[in-house]
Amino acid sequence: MKDLFGKAILDYQTNNSPEDLITETSISEEDEMSVAYLFRSFKEMPSIEQKALELSKGKVLDVGCGAGSHSLYLQNEKGLDVTSIDISENAIECCQLRGLKNAVEIDVLDLDSDANKFDTILLLMNGTGIFGKLEKVPTFLQKLKSLLNPDGQILIDSSDIIYMFDEDEDGGKWIPSDNYYGEVTFTVTYKNEKEDTFEWLYLDYNTLQNACFDNGLKCELIKEGEHFDYLARLTL
Repeated sequence: MKDLFGKAILDYQTNNSPEDLITETSISEEDEMSVAYLFRSFKEMPSIEQKALELSKGKVLDVGCGAGSHSLYLQNEKGLDVTSIDISENAIECCQLRGLKNAVEIDVLDLDSDANKFDTILLLMNGTGIFGKLEKVPTFLQKLKSLLNPDGQILIDSSDIIYMFDEDEDGGKWIPSDNYYGEVTFTVTYKNEKEDTFEWLYLDYNTLQNACFDNGLKCELIKEGEHFDYLARLTL
């Protein structure tokens, strides 16, 4: 991985001529994304993210923290003990420059479950994305479950992207039969440098709920957004 997302984040933080990111997926055309969006304040966040931050309590783990905007709010405004993790070295450097006290470059699957327990685990901005493929969901759910304190919660958001597929005359959807329709591949371009594609998973709520049930977690729908997106809370 060339970590182009991370490069863009660090460029923005250090005023190193940041440019828009160009993203393309296996089911959508090229789209421009302003890096500034990743640095938004609480007021600028979608209501689903605001709700997740309002519900956050105790010791918090922010998985895939990116530029650290969610973590900063929890640390600075709510005074919570936040551990922010991301697999991007550049993103973590940015988080540290922004004043996050505990930002670590690590994959959540590599976190030591015996040494680390949390009251709130956050996975926001399509938090199910890092699962990559439907078949990997149990692995991630079991790992997240092992990091929870007994009364802890996992706050995760995603979208049901069924709306992106064409309908036939009967109102049915033309969706791929060889894999789950929420599995997409992303390609990122930044400053004319192209990144290897990576797998990303959008999970509809019913599929998430069933996966939670299979893995010994309760799943509750907390809030639905304006565009097929939702926030769920998972508990033991």
